[in-house]
Amino acid sequence: TANSGYLTRRLVDVAQDIIIQEDDCGTLKGMETTALVEAGEIIQPLSERLLGRTALEDIKDPFTGEVLVRANDMVDEKAVAAIENSGVEKVQIRSCLTCESKSGVCIKCYGRNLGTNEWVEVGEPVGVIAAQSIGEPGTQLTMRTFHIGGTASRVVEQTTLQAKRSGIVKYHGLRTIKTHRNEITVMNRNGQLIIEDENGREKERYPVVYSAKLKVLDGQEVQEGQTLVEWDPYTNSIVTEVSGTVAFGDIMEGVTMKEDFDEITGLSTKVIISHRDEKKQPRISIKDENGETLRRYILPAGAHINVHEDEKVHAGDIIVKIPRETAKTKDITGGLPRVAELFEARKPHEQATITEVSGQVKFGGFVKGMRKVVVTTESGEDFEYLIPRGKHINVHEGDEVVAGEPLMDGASNPHDILRILGENELQKYLVNEVQEVYRLQGVAINDKHIEVIVRQMLRHLIIEDSGETDLLIGEQVTKKVFNEKNQEAIKNKKKPARGIPVLLGITKSSLSTESFISAASFQETTRVLTEVAVSGKRDDLVGLKENVIMGRLIPAGTGCRAYSGIRIEEPEYEGEEKKPEEEAPVAVDTE
Repeated sequence: TANSGYLTRRLVDVAQDIIIQEDDCGTLKGMETTALVEAGEIIQPLSERLLGRTALEDIKDPFTGEVLVRANDMVDEKAVAAIENSGVEKVQIRSCLTCESKSGVCIKCYGRNLGTNEWVEVGEPVGVIAAQSIGEPGTQLTMRTFHIGGTASRVVEQTTLQAKRSGIVKYHGLRTIKTHRNEITVMNRNGQLIIEDENGREKERYPVVYSAKLKVLDGQEVQEGQTLVEWDPYTNSIVTEVSGTVAFGDIMEGVTMKEDFDEITGLSTKVIISHRDEKKQPRISIKDENGETLRRYILPAGAHINVHEDEKVHAGDIIVKIPRETAKTKDITGGLPRVAELFEARKPHEQATITEVSGQVKFGGFVKGMRKVVVTTESGEDFEYLIPRGKHINVHEGDEVVAGEPLMDGASNPHDILRILGENELQKYLVNEVQEVYRLQGVAINDKHIEVIVRQMLRHLIIEDSGETDLLIGEQVTKKVFNEKNQEAIKNKKKPARGIPVLLGITKSSLSTESFISAASFQETTRVLTEVAVSGKRDDLVGLKENVIMGRLIPAGTGCRAYSGIRIEEPEYEGEEKKPEEEAPVAVDTE
């Protein structure tokens, strides 16, 4: 409970100044929402994610073109049912993440108040509500790491994929080859199979693993329960894309390879072992009749060789199998530690190296015991990545990768996602990852609450180019200050500054808020106060906390700025008999 209480306190502190300030900020930005799908299963339908949100643009029926929800209207229960029936797949909605209010957020971007099911009102302290909604179930989350058993470990042994509904198959980004046995083998990693109904609406979407065998053709009609794909769950295979003769390179018994003899079957297999000599790279080359190398495959440690030297192979044959750690029990850093790790934006322990550019993969040699992976872009630029030895590399030589794709196993570093894929992708990633932890524990939290916190984690920028403003290069400022300075510069026909978004954990973000009273009352009081004194800052008392500390009325509810101009007038009475009971005082808006 102590731990969970501390998380709640940090969350309250980072979000306390988010109060509903205005009716509509007039933004044209929003985020795209789809149903949450994992391994072909719909975990959270679109309708559930849309309820109580505001549509950014008209939501139309894809076939009749009839408008189901007008732009800037709330998606209520009736609209949700209509959207569900019409088969809309993606909807642009407004969100706290894209709200452009100067302080706080606006009614339209927040949507429905989950307590009353009406529009949220001006003065509602949604930041504190969000923090409490996330912190409260924290007491139910477990502190320990699970080895998840049961259903999760069954997924690994799954060897086939069946269609859940009948429909028409479409290949999406699949590179395939036909083998001499007339089987279709998948040759890339990020392809997908989509099943559509007769109107072309997507019903299911499945990721397809490399070297899987497809049992259906593009455009083929399938029935419910029909097998779509088969694969071997226990091994990662390397499949040759060309036909030719096998040649071994640097495969020497006792140095880079050992023979494993299986007593039961009496068969022996050649297994690559890890070796110290960095010059030796065990590899298999496929050559044509003239001895020209057509393709070269580098072999990782632990690979079992499936072919013999000088053997003839056909395109689509498996030449190497790499056993997966049999049904790896995924350690899900369960519960609170994972939530805290996400909100504090910590770098994960075993972080995956991800590529910053799209292009083609080639392997370099070893550098200081690290394997060099080079990604070449279309324009011919090379980007080099070093991957620690013994880590499983997810890509093969000649693969096409997309920016932001991991090159090895491991957890993603949120700072990398922000740098490479940008703010929107990071926001989606954080919201989904936090939800994942709570979902495993069976706790339902509305996305809004997490979005409010993520908004606060992304409210700072680092100045990249100061233009003709008084901001310094490398200075960290809030987006509010940044936009104010830039608007001023543009008004005076000067060059505006440029900044890059930066992700701060909730503790860091609380300490760098604009109000120093709030920061000092949170943590590191002396440091905060000395810095403020040196830079001669001033606190405008915008948030809740600073006003509580100063003993003023808090700017939420009826104490909100929007209501401060309203005063109550006493009605005037004629004659002596005053009958105050009959006439209630009237509120007059003086603004």
